[in-house]
Amino acid sequence: MPIRVQAEDFDFAAELAQLRLSNPKIGAVVSFLGTVRDLNDGSAVAQMELEHYPGMTEKALAAIVEQAKQRWDIFDALVIHRIGPLLPLDQIVLVAVSSAHRGDAFAACEYIIDYLKTAAPFWKKEHTEQGARWIDARSTDDEALAKWEQDALPLPMRESKK
Repeated sequence: MPIRVQAEDFDFAAELAQLRLSNPKIGAVVSFLGTVRDLNDGSAVAQMELEHYPGMTEKALAAIVEQAKQRWDIFDALVIHRIGPLLPLDQIVLVAVSSAHRGDAFAACEYIIDYLKTAAPFWKKEHTEQGARWIDARSTDDEALAKWEQDALPLPMRESKK
């Protein structure tokens, strides 16, 4: 379960290849790549800064991935989140999930990114022509989270995991 919070950029294709080749039983890898947009809430974004709480952020991300592993039959998950100053089009976050079948991989990947957006301790500041502003989670992020909480049914017993 690789989880990295880093300032450096990452090679999307190399990260997915490494995850895919880690287990010959993998039949599906689903990924989400988040990038910096040049427009938000009607303002041009020149730069975004991301801050985190070292140690606490990684622990929160690990807990989210562990919850996904408890809910779905997945082999592994990769989370890379960047911090520091970023420009439009820069990569911010990569979430990738491997499993035997696509259904579990899709659901777990969406779950991880939905919880990451609302529960992981990151702080985002946008720099616009009007000045700098801190960005809160969107109402749509909270709605996405509520969907998972409504669907929180008891998990079926799984005979084998990996």
